[in-house]
Amino acid sequence: MEIFFIRALQLIMALSLLVLIHEFGHFLFARIFKVRVEKFYLFFDWGISLLMIPSRNSNKNDKALIKLPATKGETEYGIGWIPLGGYCKISGMIDESMDTEQMSQPAKPYEFRSKPAWQRLLIMIGGVVFNFILALFIYSMVLFTWGESYHDMHKATYGMEYNQVAENLGFRDGDIMLKVDGQEVHRRNADLLRAIADGREVTVLRNGVETTIAIPEEFGLLDMGSDEPFVQFLIPAIIDSITTGGAAHMAGMEKGDRIVAIDNIEFASWQGMVNALNAVKESGKQTFPITVERDTILSLTANVDSTFVLGVMPRALDYPIETKTYGFIESFPAGAAYGWNVLKGYVSDFKYIFSKEGAKSVGMFGTIGSMFPPMWDWHQFWMMTAMLSLILAFMNILPIPALDGGHVLFLLAEVVTGRKPSDKFLERAQVIGMFLLLGLFILAFYNDLDRFIF
Repeated sequence: MEIFFIRALQLIMALSLLVLIHEFGHFLFARIFKVRVEKFYLFFDWGISLLMIPSRNSNKNDKALIKLPATKGETEYGIGWIPLGGYCKISGMIDESMDTEQMSQPAKPYEFRSKPAWQRLLIMIGGVVFNFILALFIYSMVLFTWGESYHDMHKATYGMEYNQVAENLGFRDGDIMLKVDGQEVHRRNADLLRAIADGREVTVLRNGVETTIAIPEEFGLLDMGSDEPFVQFLIPAIIDSITTGGAAHMAGMEKGDRIVAIDNIEFASWQGMVNALNAVKESGKQTFPITVERDTILSLTANVDSTFVLGVMPRALDYPIETKTYGFIESFPAGAAYGWNVLKGYVSDFKYIFSKEGAKSVGMFGTIGSMFPPMWDWHQFWMMTAMLSLILAFMNILPIPALDGGHVLFLLAEVVTGRKPSDKFLERAQVIGMFLLLGLFILAFYNDLDRFIF
């Protein structure tokens, strides 16, 4: 339960920041061009607000749990109770509020619809621009504060560990990955997986000899398997610590022992040991042989209780960590390059969402929240927040009615043709877009239920 609350708090903090920055982008450009902003809200306030700072134009009957004194300005600020985003209600604009009554009145000079197309365009892309700038700024500050650290695969003493899909292609546990299509690879990250999916051959070091593994042309990211990572650092099944009185301790295991087989299932890694242990658990056995390597090969017998826990911890990776540090000024171009690379990768992967397997990966708060670390880690929090900011920017600029990109599409058409779409057309497009988004929300919500509850 503690992990749930830690992840939930990180999710709320990240999304609140991103929504505020996004809506502030719209707000700032609207005020620059003297367009009235009627409301600026974090979360949605259907029926009632948690907090309201009324404007001089606010409806006196609007309800709020906490209502502060009114401002002298034209904008009402507040916090709603439905945590699904936020909004910036701009006068004379067809948005999610569907205020058709206002649109039926003659246009006023301070309204969005009265401004030139180029000004309306800048107002609409303001949110996306600010989310993009925020992401690059966060990446820059992360690089400045923590630098960039990674384990070099070339220096992995025990090599890498591969899932069944990779083994079917020809990879073997212990292989050290060297090159993809002749280009050296050093980091195990998303870029490595994309390179393999798009590549034709991978060169590995196997028992001191370079070996080439062919990648089928039709192989892609979605073919890499989801139950276990395609490739990860091999952690040997060497015991670092033992729980006193636990099954391993009672069986006679000691710190430094290397576990090589459980119930006659042989393995070379800690994950292999976990898999073997799970296989024994499924068989219903609670007493089984364990083979360990100490000064010699020993055969022991473990007797576990209903929790099926051995009570051992692995030795931590002792591979050298490569760290690159950045000064304050040089962190900005480095952060921009890092963020641009993340965005390119996300856009490249977006095509998979239209496949059956890709649609299953769509998720809402449960899926997004699970991406945050289970323990509080500011480095990981800011890295996740920056990535979500880029995703929010990209998703919002898609040419779908009801999103910023839909408005931008119609504005670009107006600039090119010189003809402004009718308010009735924009209203219908907004409704269609809202139904499309509703369908996406339903899919994401169903996937979350299937993933975490069913």
